[in-house]
Amino acid sequence: MTILVTGATGKVGGQVVSQLSVPVRRFARSTGGDITNVDSVRAALDGVSSVFLVWPFFHTDGVEPIIDAIASSSARRIVYLSSAGDPDWALGVEELIEKSGLEWTFLRPTGFAGNALQWAPEIRASGVVRAPFGAMPRSSIHEYDMAAVGVRALLSDSHVGAKYLLSGPSLVTQVEQVRIIGEVIGRELRFEEQPAEEAKAEMLAAGWPEPVANGALASWAASIAHPEPVTSTVEDVTGRPAKTFREWAEDHADDFKP
Repeated sequence: MTILVTGATGKVGGQVVSQLSVPVRRFARSTGGDITNVDSVRAALDGVSSVFLVWPFFHTDGVEPIIDAIASSSARRIVYLSSAGDPDWALGVEELIEKSGLEWTFLRPTGFAGNALQWAPEIRASGVVRAPFGAMPRSSIHEYDMAAVGVRALLSDSHVGAKYLLSGPSLVTQVEQVRIIGEVIGRELRFEEQPAEEAKAEMLAAGWPEPVANGALASWAASIAHPEPVTSTVEDVTGRPAKTFREWAEDHADDFKP
């Protein structure tokens, strides 16, 4: 048994590689892999039994031939890192996988705890985080837990056909996240509310498609009154509770220290 892990140097893919106890084939740009190139993917598929798929784009352009290549290879199972909230791009990838004939499991995480790393430069430089919707509660999930569920889905038949909604163990607002990071690194940090339009301009400058940026901002605003779900899926699948945001911050403390 050999498992192909795409995005193998990323937050979640790297954890999948670390947690798997069977032979792994790493696929990432840094190792010469190109997830948008069918020939590159096809070459990596030789002899693999399962695939952990990370499609790192807010669209489905080009993904169908990649899924077709997986389905026509020796691989019989695919675990796809999807998304909670039913965004069109994630549902589009799921639909193509469902029609492929492969055994599949979909991981639908809420917010990534790792997204807080975007604050690291501000925290190191000034101790002030500027972001919109500080009161927004997130059920952010540690990348370790996403990978832990994914590994079990890759190795066990009992998860075939599952669509797992994954979250952390509790809701934590962005203001509270900043406070927790400060407590972990021993610094007093401050959250400063950023106007949504200013945040949108930064998102567009960073390459977000405008419809995706608009959708994200609208979703974040709405989630103040209607928060993300908190699920027990991580514990149900792995037998242990999901890691807290504080545990995530402790694991990444060095990223926030000057």
